[in-house]
Amino acid sequence: MNLVVHDLSEKEWDKISADYEGWKVISDNGEIGPCIGCFCCWRMTPGECVIKDGYDNMGALIHHADEVVVISRYTYGGFSSFVKNAFDRCIGFVLPQFEVIKGETHHKKRYDEDKPFTFIFYGHELSQEEKESAWRYVEAVCANIRGHIKDLIFKECEEETEASEREPKAEPGSIVLLNGSMRNVKGNSAKFARELKKQLKTDPEIIDLKDHMDDMSGLVHELEKTETIVLCMPLYVDGLPAQVIRLMETFLREYRGGKARIYLLANMGLYESKQLKNLFEAVRQWCTEMDFEYCGGLGISAGELLGTLIGQKPFDKSSNKKAIEGIARLAKAINHEVKMEDIYAEPHHFPRWLYIAIANTNWNRLAKKAGIKPKDLYQRQL
Repeated sequence: MNLVVHDLSEKEWDKISADYEGWKVISDNGEIGPCIGCFCCWRMTPGECVIKDGYDNMGALIHHADEVVVISRYTYGGFSSFVKNAFDRCIGFVLPQFEVIKGETHHKKRYDEDKPFTFIFYGHELSQEEKESAWRYVEAVCANIRGHIKDLIFKECEEETEASEREPKAEPGSIVLLNGSMRNVKGNSAKFARELKKQLKTDPEIIDLKDHMDDMSGLVHELEKTETIVLCMPLYVDGLPAQVIRLMETFLREYRGGKARIYLLANMGLYESKQLKNLFEAVRQWCTEMDFEYCGGLGISAGELLGTLIGQKPFDKSSNKKAIEGIARLAKAINHEVKMEDIYAEPHHFPRWLYIAIANTNWNRLAKKAGIKPKDLYQRQL
């Protein structure tokens, strides 16, 4: 069995469907839900998503496929929102436990295989820089889901319709912290956002994207009144979460406000903060397309550890020192409405080997709590 995942319209798919006769086809039927970050595919139903919407077996489909072809509109260095959503929902393809591969922390394999992926990006007059950005992104995806790039292809297409002319509507000094995580107040994105809020001179509003999934147009129109937007989000499958990409796509189509200032507060569970760079690049590309002012951001690694510690007293030698200092610098830049250099913060005086050991042990504990024997975390979905 071969698998193709695509975001083409029915008309465009009909032009090439004969090339994939007999393949399993994953396309957008309008029913796909975003990954909610519950980790049940790791700790309760190993290898299978608990959201039953027809996309709950993405990991198994990839496993059973001899070859995977991914066709996506080039979107800020990576996949469109639908294709990214399909990949966000396939994290059960790998195991929750970590190991170090080529100097980086990655998830362990669930299946003893090296899956070949062909990526086909279509876009209008993509630059060499954009193509290199796509290459870096799919390279990171394959490194983490333990496959390899068989081929990377770029195809020309018509330019998307640009947004109408924009008019300044923002209220001076207005700030919104936009939480892009689907975990809401319990997630690390919300924890770091609340810590940032404490240090801002203007009391900002925290908006949870989760509460606006059914009306992203309404959210975009609400944000037109905002002068400074701080995007707070986790790393999902080496890039922006699908729901954030969907919001960005909606911005491009419908935003009618002025030139907003954009800051970034990102986090992830992997140890090396450099693995956040593709996410930062995606936000910069989006800002360029929107004619927004990208003002810099903070990337925090080992988020499960530092998210737990962030509310505690920030002793100078504690593991969250760099994250605390980074949030202070981000707050200062926002308060003075100036740009800052991107900051990447890792645990302070907390070695990677210890972080991995604790994380792997914790997954076993969570499984046991859920009534699953730790060895069953390694169960292979067939």
